[in-house]
Amino acid sequence: MPSVKVYKMDGTVAGEMQLSDKIFNAEYNEPLIHQAIVTRLANERQGTKSTLTRTEVRGGGAKPWRQKGTGRARQGSIRAPQWTKGGVVFAPKSRDFSKKMNVEARRGALFSALSKKVADGELIVVDKIEVSAPKTKEMVKFMNALNLNKSTVLVLDAADADVLLASRNIETLSTLPVAQISTYEVVANNKVVLTKGAVEKIQEVYGA
Repeated sequence: MPSVKVYKMDGTVAGEMQLSDKIFNAEYNEPLIHQAIVTRLANERQGTKSTLTRTEVRGGGAKPWRQKGTGRARQGSIRAPQWTKGGVVFAPKSRDFSKKMNVEARRGALFSALSKKVADGELIVVDKIEVSAPKTKEMVKFMNALNLNKSTVLVLDAADADVLLASRNIETLSTLPVAQISTYEVVANNKVVLTKGAVEKIQEVYGA
């Protein structure tokens, strides 16, 4: 059972916390993580682009000139692709890019990603995140105290409007409630910071 230090916002150690083997000490499964990320990105695609083929553009009902005798290349319609305002060859059409991934696979990918962060020393637990006012400088002070100088995702046990406001102007910091944690967020960021309450909720939800 892995154990991590629990820090305060000022960077001092507040204690230690035991983590679940099931969630934070799972076997690394790169193909499963890859599948989870591809699924997430595919489901974010709108797939709404659409252009018109030569059968859908207006006009072009009459042959522009007779077939022979003009000295010009034969043409059947002014809406053929080579004409200005003509149709598009192999025109892109609206489509659904969404993919599905079963619950067990999704959870396995998340557990694997979190376990990798623990093994690499890139998962940090803090006792709680509180700010006296929604000011960016308070979150900057917190990040400096814990040496969070690269992309970081901060996972809160509950949404906090002041923390969200204080964080939104920091380019390298993203903040989300524990209910929205995903494999993509874990992998896409250099450091993962969890509040103690968020860890407890994760372990409670996943039955560990």
